[in-house]
Amino acid sequence: MTTIRGDVLTLPGAELGPENPLPPLRPLDEAHHVDARTRADLPRDMARQVGYAPLRGVLPTRLLDGYGRERADLTLDTLILENDRLRVTVLPGLGGRVHSLFHKPTGHELLYRNPVFQPADFALNGAWFSGGIEWNIGATGHTTLSCAPVHAAEVTAPDGGPMLRLWEWERLRDLPFQVDLWLPDGSDFLYVGVRIRNPHEKPAPAYWWSNIAVPEERRVLAPADEAWHFGYERTLRRVPAPESDGVDRSYPLRSTYPADYFYEVPDGERRWIAALDDAGHGLVQTSTDLLRGRKLFLWGAGTGGRRWQSWLTEPGTGGYAEIQAGLARTQLEHVKLDAESEFAWLEAYGPLSADPVRTHGTDWAAARAEVAGRLDAALSRADVDEAYAAWRATADTEPGERLATGSGWGALEVLRTGEKLPGTPFDAATLGPAQEPWAELLRAGSLPVPRRVTPPGASLVGPAWRDMLETAPAEPLTEYHLGVAQWHAGDLAQAVRSWERGLELAPSTWPLLRCLAVADRESGHLERAADRYTEAFDDLCAERRDGEVWTAATAALGREAIEVLLAAGRTAAARTVWHRLRPATRERGRFRLLLACLLLAEGDTDGARAVFDAGFEVADLREGAEVVGETWARITDEPLPARYEFRMRPPEAS
Repeated sequence: MTTIRGDVLTLPGAELGPENPLPPLRPLDEAHHVDARTRADLPRDMARQVGYAPLRGVLPTRLLDGYGRERADLTLDTLILENDRLRVTVLPGLGGRVHSLFHKPTGHELLYRNPVFQPADFALNGAWFSGGIEWNIGATGHTTLSCAPVHAAEVTAPDGGPMLRLWEWERLRDLPFQVDLWLPDGSDFLYVGVRIRNPHEKPAPAYWWSNIAVPEERRVLAPADEAWHFGYERTLRRVPAPESDGVDRSYPLRSTYPADYFYEVPDGERRWIAALDDAGHGLVQTSTDLLRGRKLFLWGAGTGGRRWQSWLTEPGTGGYAEIQAGLARTQLEHVKLDAESEFAWLEAYGPLSADPVRTHGTDWAAARAEVAGRLDAALSRADVDEAYAAWRATADTEPGERLATGSGWGALEVLRTGEKLPGTPFDAATLGPAQEPWAELLRAGSLPVPRRVTPPGASLVGPAWRDMLETAPAEPLTEYHLGVAQWHAGDLAQAVRSWERGLELAPSTWPLLRCLAVADRESGHLERAADRYTEAFDDLCAERRDGEVWTAATAALGREAIEVLLAAGRTAAARTVWHRLRPATRERGRFRLLLACLLLAEGDTDGARAVFDAGFEVADLREGAEVVGETWARITDEPLPARYEFRMRPPEAS
């Protein structure tokens, strides 16, 4: 019999730390985009979707950049879904990630199961971790829910057994979604029903990629003769599969640099992707046809890829590659979801054993045919379609026992709209302190005045909330949030006017001054930005109290201020800000790197070199970022030490 139970997982891990209290106003730093010239050469439908509603920023979410790399035993809540063949371990507090898919008869773990929890700056809003199966929704990149809780409950599966339902409200696109996982009795396959709903009166851009980590000592196979290659040179080009430029890319370790390969699966072909070891054993994923895309991401065997592997996992424990499945052919695309409609599909994950001579032979067509035949014997296309139809009849079933609680943002949207979303209730009981001011705005037409001095809470930026802020009494906090919403909408001049109005009566000026400083920086007024950052940091230091949120605000504002002051050539002012940071903040790797930049600006090359020689780790180093190597190059012509080598593209492309 299939069962669902709660448990805990203890492993070495780094604490996530607090959210960054500063609203993320600057443009999204996302590596996955292409220029207009590249788009012009793409197939028409792909080009249209690549250009459709690209994300400009990550509002209304906040950045998660407060983690480090110091690990201690960390205990995580888990939900275990189990039958006599498979044991599935889910992390409801971390985006509903499937941490483990264990096949009992063979004793094989089918996924790459990360032995540590180490956040890194790969998600759209910062913190992300590798391993397992991740449900990526929102926009190009890793979801903002990577390290966030989701709702979970038990419902009845199509076969009458228990089914685990996960659901949340995705805030970048304002879309609710659900993920239903169940194991039919005696099944070797985990079934996953996914639904994204658009309850609004206008179409919305939708994005989904199921991201599956597998050991990289595998061959990855998919039903395609071509793929779209995307590397960190930010070029998208069609290449033959599996071999391109003289290398068989279906073996992740045969490539040198990290890259994506989006397979061009022909219309009418069954959608699947598999990763098999030398003996022909491994994991296969398949789905109904709506989930059309298939992808391999590999780190490669080069220095940068190896460094990232050890950075994200644990040195000496083996690396991983990612096989993925998505709504579009590539992850650079977004798909239009019509008003008051939904996307729904079924996925299946399970073990596959095939003839290793054929699957690892040089005849790609024969290798693919071998896997396709074995998959059909284990789980036919008709079986998947039948399971999908059965699941659709249960998708609206109201959840039973609640097993985990996500955020209150969905409940706030339901409170605003009165929407009824069968199967995924966003109960008023889940409203929390972050939502309380906005619920008050909804009820009374004004934001409550804070009872104590504290950094402003999270902003809401949707059109309906912006309209409410525009008609609310013009208090400083309201003008602050209104400016953030206007900035998000692209009305930059009006945002500046709102922030300037707020300054006139604000008891706390640093949040507004910081917003104005960002606006100055983005519009090229560097000197004025430097003035405002200096004034904002002075005000924050005079106001700050003890506590995690104040420490986070000081670190975030101090970092931005130093960067702008250095860019403006105000080295002495940057040094003043540095000295006013908390000692523990100055010891963090990001700030050690900032110190090296400060020393270089002061003309102390030897001092900057000493910072590197002493060693530091920038815990929140962004995917694809080259700032460490660039700073080293300003110090010396010597080769970059291996511990700082994170470059993900060839030197000639840097």
